Amino acid sequence: MMPGLSVVCSAVIVLFGAVCSVFIFCEYLIYYAAILQCGWPGIDHGAPAAEKSADGQPNAEVLRAMVLSDTHLLGAVGGHWFDKLRREWQMERAFQTALALLRPEVVFILGDVFDEGKWSSPKNWDDDVCRFQKMFRHSSDTELVVLVGNHDIGFHYEMDWFKLQRFEKAFNTTSTRMVTKKGVNFLLVNSVALHGDGCPICQSVEKQLYTLSRNLNCSLENSQSSIINEFCRDAWTYPPTPPIILQHYPLYRESDAGCTGRDAAPPEERHLLFREKYDVLSQEASHRLLQWFKPRLVLSGHTHSGCQVLHDNQYTEISVPSFNWRNRNNPSFILGSFSPSGYGLSKCFLPEESTVIALYCSTVASLLLLPLVHCLWIRGLLRCLDFCPISKHKSL
Repeated sequence: MMPGLSVVCSAVIVLFGAVCSVFIFCEYLIYYAAILQCGWPGIDHGAPAAEKSADGQPNAEVLRAMVLSDTHLLGAVGGHWFDKLRREWQMERAFQTALALLRPEVVFILGDVFDEGKWSSPKNWDDDVCRFQKMFRHSSDTELVVLVGNHDIGFHYEMDWFKLQRFEKAFNTTSTRMVTKKGVNFLLVNSVALHGDGCPICQSVEKQLYTLSRNLNCSLENSQSSIINEFCRDAWTYPPTPPIILQHYPLYRESDAGCTGRDAAPPEERHLLFREKYDVLSQEASHRLLQWFKPRLVLSGHTHSGCQVLHDNQYTEISVPSFNWRNRNNPSFILGSFSPSGYGLSKCFLPEESTVIALYCSTVASLLLLPLVHCLWIRGLLRCLDFCPISKHKSL
């Protein structure tokens, strides 16, 4: 083989290896690099000292729950094929890597699973559900609990029984219910139906919430008294502990002005006023939920940005950012350690899309520059070879 061809072949092999290495890192390993920095928090809110974890590792009696929101799987109408491929691959790799490294017992998704569920045809809906099941596949050791959002069944004026029941059937759930695990009560709320105008779905959800509130309050009362209240005689029994509310819409707040952190809304958007029943729940619905259930924590989505709010100086609400690169450059999810009397939360950030794009762009730029450098080197070498004989001739 000629020396020139040998150099070219070696360069091609090196370039191919570099491209493969960058691709494997950006599409697989980067998720491990990000999520390996995350860990389960210890119990640090509300629990007695004996129950708190000093090393950050929950004991066997603590429930490990992963909470994410607003996956927005693109649909057949507004979703470009490359956009769908890129963003859904990102969510699939992030989710599967998190399951492999963190092994949560339960995963909650706080609504807006689909971007076009509110108008999907039956065929498109089935296709979207199949894609979701593939992306968010999980073992039997992990339970997946999905809540409904406005993009899944439409805003209040768009939702109907067909869309709601289609969603409930796809995810084997009811849109408003109590889920109890290891003595911890999670209240799942169909917040899209808390419009307060007496619509049939609204009436049904409000009735369910009233019944759940009665049963939970009776459980708390019965645990503190040996005498059973007549009002509570036929009530369903739950562990006597305040619930954690999970819902898509945040409770009422004027804006994100008080929100800070890496995943908060951009500064130019934080002072924009929220619209009741569209961006957040109404003041009336928010007040009713807090008074009926007196939760120890509220977790919500919808805004695509992170925020922590204290309502009435005692009820903490955490807004969970979007899990999708399409909605924010730095998606994240919540890791929660829960016990009947306390909880701890930590946030796990996924790779930033801008970082991945920068890696690919720098690789492409390097590939374009290397042939130029190689050509200049070859040209310089040839000039040197041409110059050497001439120099000898002149010296003679």
